[in-house]
Amino acid sequence: MAGEGVEMSEEEGAFEAFVCPLTKQVMRDPVTIETGQTFEREAILKWFRECRDNGRRPTCPLTQRELRDTEICQRSAASKDLVRRRGVLRAVAEMLKSGSRRLRLKSLQVLRVLVEDNDDNKEELGKGDTIRTIIKFLSNEHVQERELAVSLLHELSGHEPTCERIGAVYGAILLLVGMGSSKSESAVAVDKAESTLRNLDRFDANVKQMADNGRLQPLLTRLLRGEPDTRVAMADYLGELALANDDKAAVAEQAGPLLVGMLRTGATPAKEATLKALREISSSEASAKLLLQRAGVLPPLVNDVLFSTGHLPMKLKELAATILANLVASGADFRSIPLDDDEDDDGGGGGRGRRRTLLSEDVVHSQLHLISNTGPAIGCRLLSVLAGLTSSRATVADVVAAVKSSGATISLIQFIEAAHRDIRVESLKLLRNLAPYMGAELADALGGSLSSLLRAISSDGGGVTEEQAAAVGLLGDLPEGDSSLTRQLFDLGAFRALAPKLAELRRGTIRGGNRYVTPLTEGVVKVMYRVTCALEEDAEYVEFAREAGLAPLFVELLHTNGMDTVQLYSAMALEKLSLQSSHLTAIPGAAGRHRAGFGCACLGRRPAAAAADGGKAVEPAGGVPWTTWTGRLLKAALAALSTLVCDGVDAREGVVVLGEADGLRPVVDIMVESRTEALQRRAVWAVERILRVEEIAGEVAADQTVASALVEAYRNGDPRTRQTAERALRHLDRIPNFSAAFQSKRS
Repeated sequence: MAGEGVEMSEEEGAFEAFVCPLTKQVMRDPVTIETGQTFEREAILKWFRECRDNGRRPTCPLTQRELRDTEICQRSAASKDLVRRRGVLRAVAEMLKSGSRRLRLKSLQVLRVLVEDNDDNKEELGKGDTIRTIIKFLSNEHVQERELAVSLLHELSGHEPTCERIGAVYGAILLLVGMGSSKSESAVAVDKAESTLRNLDRFDANVKQMADNGRLQPLLTRLLRGEPDTRVAMADYLGELALANDDKAAVAEQAGPLLVGMLRTGATPAKEATLKALREISSSEASAKLLLQRAGVLPPLVNDVLFSTGHLPMKLKELAATILANLVASGADFRSIPLDDDEDDDGGGGGRGRRRTLLSEDVVHSQLHLISNTGPAIGCRLLSVLAGLTSSRATVADVVAAVKSSGATISLIQFIEAAHRDIRVESLKLLRNLAPYMGAELADALGGSLSSLLRAISSDGGGVTEEQAAAVGLLGDLPEGDSSLTRQLFDLGAFRALAPKLAELRRGTIRGGNRYVTPLTEGVVKVMYRVTCALEEDAEYVEFAREAGLAPLFVELLHTNGMDTVQLYSAMALEKLSLQSSHLTAIPGAAGRHRAGFGCACLGRRPAAAAADGGKAVEPAGGVPWTTWTGRLLKAALAALSTLVCDGVDAREGVVVLGEADGLRPVVDIMVESRTEALQRRAVWAVERILRVEEIAGEVAADQTVASALVEAYRNGDPRTRQTAERALRHLDRIPNFSAAFQSKRS
């Protein structure tokens, strides 16, 4: 230990020549006085002032000799050169690796002085691994070491060759960027880091690294102000970056117009570099809209690249198609964005013709042509473009009209059997969007492709895929009244295959853990609803519904919270099934059970027609949180329940089923809290049918809320609702039966 102390003392002694005897700090501005001693300029000048203020002649602080004059001599650059030639510079640099923090700090201070205004010393220090060692200090936990290290790097970065070496050290620019944006570093450290980065950005390689680490402005400056070759290089690199959405918007705002100009007038290499940059920039909503609205990217992208008749490489068209898909995904209004420049938009005869847009018939035709006559990469992106345009109510009609006029329906359907998965998925998404507007045409054209759709839906890859969800979504959106399509699906075993899948989805057996589980469930429910719409057409469908247990399955699905579509179609399916309850169940031999509670205490026998599965179809009605349902779902549920008391059935039997299922109270509550006129009309109708059973009417008469709701409907409802409410109030004896009185008088 004693030897180590001696060695440390000797190492520290090596710094004595650099330390001011007065301040005990490394000298930044050393000067020599008459005695040959060296001091920090400010320190010795202060000493001289104090001597004069005390009324004595200036002396040397070390020797105490009186000085004949107080002239000071600036240490020449030659002394710094001497330090380098004698190897002192290298020796001091080696001390940066010392285990003593005090030595490391002194080394950083001395090196900072030695390289100041001396390019030869900077060059010397740039050799070996000294630069790497200095950069390591930037991540040191000690604040002073970080500050001294960044100050030294700032001084070194003023020398071009050394500056290049700094940028070449892995992680250097990231550390400097982090320090320059730090809120915890000292103001000096932040300022030196920023200044160092400004020195470093004279080299393209450093500019790219800065962009990689979130410092984009140097790259944008080069892109905006550089020579043509530099602009192309920067655009090309911009396309390789993975930018944050805020950065994409910043680039689109600053450089969007320039990039569009390069796309219009640049040679093929410039177009390719620009398209790469635009592909990256356009992939967020905000930046895409900036490119469309401020930079005017659409006309050159579509006219000069995508639909160009020149000999452009297909790679450029592929890039253009990808950018176009990104732009469409932004949700911008493409009805108002013209594809023609103002000077080209003359309709003849001096008048202004109708502007072409992405939705113009000829433009959609051109897209459809490219889809069918190019490779899968371009075709997939353009299918995505059309799928995006058809997902908006504002633009779908134009695309539908163009698809019909082009006769492309068969071609689009053929893509669902393509070898490339992405092509299949995008075509399915497009066809699904078209289905509500041309469902009959699609149903007729699907033909042999139905089996492909079913294979896609039934494929088991360990989770739910986007293709499965898209395929079943398309089937679910085709017209449920198309009996021919229903027969084809039945013969192909679609319903038998999907019923157990729906049960698994309900139980959570098929989880997938992804965003496609809900769309798959909704699509399967819609497809299964189709078969309930055809129960009256064929006894096979009824038999299948009974064997598959569709009624209890749809009842379970009514409890699927947070999935409005599933609940809605389940309720509508139950309405269809209830109408066929006599065919779905066998007549029981035993009497029904009694249940106390509102609506069934006075009724003694469970009706045969609504027993078993038909009765189960409404049993959970009281357990479903009606107040959370949408008006459309409530209307469907009421329609299902109303089948139990409609014309042609024994209303008494239906009321018993409702009572045993705790379904009377919800029906009354819906009437009391009805949100729409249509819902009120349906609820009042159901309540009036229920009140035809005298025992029920007697119980309900004691519930003032029911009578109040009926009075409200009688006062403010439409004519049909008023008439129904009047009949219901007569059942409650709230309105006298005058016709009976008149008859008794005449008799």
